[in-house]
Amino acid sequence: MSATAVTKASGVLGTAALSTFVVNVNTSAVAILLPSISADLRTSLDVLQWAVTGYMLVGAATIVTWGALGDVFGRRRMFVYGLLLFIVSCVVIALAGSGLMVVLGRVVQGAAGASIVASGMSLLSVGTGGAAQMRAVTLWGAAAAGGAAAGPVLGGVLNQFTGWQGLFWVDAAIAAVCVPWTLRAVPESRDPGRSRSIDLAGTVLVAAILVPFVFAMTKASTWGWVSVPTLVCLAISVLACVGFVATERRIAAPLVDLRLLRNPLLVGSTAAILIAAGAVAGLSLVISLYFQDPATLGMSSLQAGLASLPVAALVVLVAPLVTPLAHKFGARPVVVAGFLLMTAGFLFLGAVRPSWSYVVFLPGLLAVAIGLGLSNGPASSISTASVPQEEVGSASGISNMARYVGGAVLTAVVAGIYASVSTRHLVTGGATSSALATGFSRASIALAIFSAAGIALGLLVARHTRRPSAVDRATAAAAAVHTMPISTRP
Repeated sequence: MSATAVTKASGVLGTAALSTFVVNVNTSAVAILLPSISADLRTSLDVLQWAVTGYMLVGAATIVTWGALGDVFGRRRMFVYGLLLFIVSCVVIALAGSGLMVVLGRVVQGAAGASIVASGMSLLSVGTGGAAQMRAVTLWGAAAAGGAAAGPVLGGVLNQFTGWQGLFWVDAAIAAVCVPWTLRAVPESRDPGRSRSIDLAGTVLVAAILVPFVFAMTKASTWGWVSVPTLVCLAISVLACVGFVATERRIAAPLVDLRLLRNPLLVGSTAAILIAAGAVAGLSLVISLYFQDPATLGMSSLQAGLASLPVAALVVLVAPLVTPLAHKFGARPVVVAGFLLMTAGFLFLGAVRPSWSYVVFLPGLLAVAIGLGLSNGPASSISTASVPQEEVGSASGISNMARYVGGAVLTAVVAGIYASVSTRHLVTGGATSSALATGFSRASIALAIFSAAGIALGLLVARHTRRPSAVDRATAAAAAVHTMPISTRP
């Protein structure tokens, strides 16, 4: 490889890895900051949970569209647009004088983060090849997973010493450095053979499906599951779903190629990814709220961030070990074992009592972490290996969309259960600590039910896998947070 090619490949890797690290730090840190934001801006946590859910919703609706825009108008251009939008969103949030402005900033940030991730993955996949691509994917995956693991701790540290706004100022500064670096070091690339049609209608319809559905999941425990507002929200989602299918069938370059949904391996692995990603996102929110509440463990944001570190670190450490296990024992038992562990971990957490200390939570939390590592890696690999080479990008897009959908839906479900159950027990005269423990218990049991559904999905995956290749090992690091658009076929 020439010196110029090496320089270009290094520029692509450096900017993509650093920006993805920052995005994932930001994503995982926000849940830790919510109690501090709530106290500072005098906004209820019921409102602020939309800072997490709204981010995921917009990411789900736009991540595939950003990839398509990059193919048509330039991947570097969309990457830079994502960075600029990310900077704007960070400034809006840091200067916010109300909880609603924080939520608005996070909604914008969801679009920015999706652009950075989608465009960064595309730049890596086309900007490198062979051994260089394996190295780039490995390092990018390590940056992505490391950012997700470090986020709660870094968020807690910055909140402790600079206030909750510090995270967003630091993120904005790093993103600002990445803009000129990208323009100088990353070459532009496009896909000249791709249709120039962009499925904006599909993007809008995905949002129309998810937003009322998530709103219904959040409010149904208050409104009533068969109340008029709940039924109206669900009806809107159903109608939008019908419209989405009709749109995708007739458009030249659909957001989701519906033919891929006839592939049971892809559907099963994608559903498994959705459940696993959603369960962990939901758990991250409730443990942040529960651990920091003065009536329970009363942790500071820094302490809560440190408390989550063993769990996040274990997910990262387990990921590289999963591929050899899947080869030796088969993907099916590994995925099923992962969801069994997640189910058992959530059931353990469902037995929470007000007297529990942090140490008592650890067995359940660690079981969930190991289960996530076992289930996510093989599911991500299967999603791209189950389709022809020319459809790997589409399969990767579907899987990454599923991660956002799972995070949005299960976070909303869990937040709604935690708040409504806790409030109901307080109204009946229960102690605050007991009410919160009951809410945490019911939320954990709900996550156990979703994880149990993942066991059935695990049975759909291939019984055996081939010997792990360099591609498998390279993508393993990223599997907990993203599905790379690289085929793991031999």
